Amino acid sequence: MTGERSLSTRRRIVIKIGSSLLVNAQGDLREAWLDSLAQDIAELPCETIIVSSGAIALGRKRLGLNGPLTLGQKQACAAAGQSRLTQGYERALGPHNLGDKARVTAQALLTVYDTEDRRRYLNARSTLETLLGLGAIPIINENDTVATDEIRYGDNDRLAARTAQMVGADALILLSDIDGLYTANPRTDSSAQHLREVRALTPDILAMAGTTGSQVGTGGMVTKLMAAQIAMAAGCDMCIHDGQGDHPLRRLSTDRCTWFLAGDAPASARRQWIAGSLK
Repeated sequence: MTGERSLSTRRRIVIKIGSSLLVNAQGDLREAWLDSLAQDIAELPCETIIVSSGAIALGRKRLGLNGPLTLGQKQACAAAGQSRLTQGYERALGPHNLGDKARVTAQALLTVYDTEDRRRYLNARSTLETLLGLGAIPIINENDTVATDEIRYGDNDRLAARTAQMVGADALILLSDIDGLYTANPRTDSSAQHLREVRALTPDILAMAGTTGSQVGTGGMVTKLMAAQIAMAAGCDMCIHDGQGDHPLRRLSTDRCTWFLAGDAPASARRQWIAGSLK
């Protein structure tokens, strides 16, 4: 490996955080873990955007809902949980000043249309660029309160990749409950081999994807590899890292994880948008 594991030389990164990391089995925010992540982010020299799951998982408890949810119930949970999620980030990141200013977080809710439609794509990009220029940390989530099944990503892995593409990030970090890509599902196959580095998403690599293994998350390895396709096409490296322990970003350079390394010649911004279209 060269220096791709280190975030110290990156200009702009996107961090995707899965529900299983933010919310415990009881439906409560893991505040101590979030505090440790905030400390990691404060130590980074680069601009940072967070794509966060967790609103539905937090809202489920607040509304007293158990078992499978209908679309309407998911939207209700997202509405009830989003404010709790935003408050959690504000509390955790706020004490870490940016120079002489308090660290500011800014909520941005997106749907598929906001990243698929060219005009909305450019408007969203302009907003995010402005926030970053002002020193804020955008907290992005899918707008589940209004999105229907037809216009939903349904996972934040691909939304994070689209965001990384949109803002020209050079690294996308998917913090999950697994330490990377394996040749088979390591939870069921003891012979599964961990892949430290992927430079091309060949049919054999894509065939290694499994299904979600988390009780609160919606994305599995399939969506992570789809995210890698979008990110790598945009010239953005991507990493899948087990973020369950404290200080997940500090541990990135030493822990086992999988890096998907983009080529040296990313496509033009227009071609990136077209090539990564989900339609």
